[in-house]
Amino acid sequence: MTVTLRTVSPGDLDSLLPSLVALLRDAVDAGASLGFHPPLDPLEAAAYWQTVAADLAAGSRLLVVAESAGEVVGCGQLALPPLPNARHRAELQKLCVHSAWRGQGIGRALMDALHGAALSHGRSLIVLNTRRSEYPETFYRGLGYTTVGVVPGYTLARDGDRHDTVILYRELSSGHADGPSLR
Repeated sequence: MTVTLRTVSPGDLDSLLPSLVALLRDAVDAGASLGFHPPLDPLEAAAYWQTVAADLAAGSRLLVVAESAGEVVGCGQLALPPLPNARHRAELQKLCVHSAWRGQGIGRALMDALHGAALSHGRSLIVLNTRRSEYPETFYRGLGYTTVGVVPGYTLARDGDRHDTVILYRELSSGHADGPSLR
């Protein structure tokens, strides 16, 4: 099946809400570290997406989705800090692909789209964090992200176990020698 990517406008979010809720629940329930504990309640997932709607409307966040046959099969977000000293950077958040669609290059395509969106909004530095020593860390490093450091015990599992988080960055502009370039 064909997968298309697009940036979501604030007005489009309501029509995508059921699909976004299903995607987030699938990812969290499959073990993704996205800020929630499994099993993710549908009302909690819907409430989260409503907060995203407010950020989209304010222009402080971008949401890119991958769709197939009218269903969202993947997504990723960029938080765009508005402060004068932060207008060159964005934070990548909640990149996820539905478990039935993994291994088909959707995550990579979403990252390419998010990098392009960042550049088009004047953002050349991307930062992110993810749980340490899991697949996402390897994925991001394969895309040219550099590890800044590790925060021990940063996230808390439902059972009380603490997990380390790794912080990574990538410089997208060609004007810096300290990171890979898209231009």
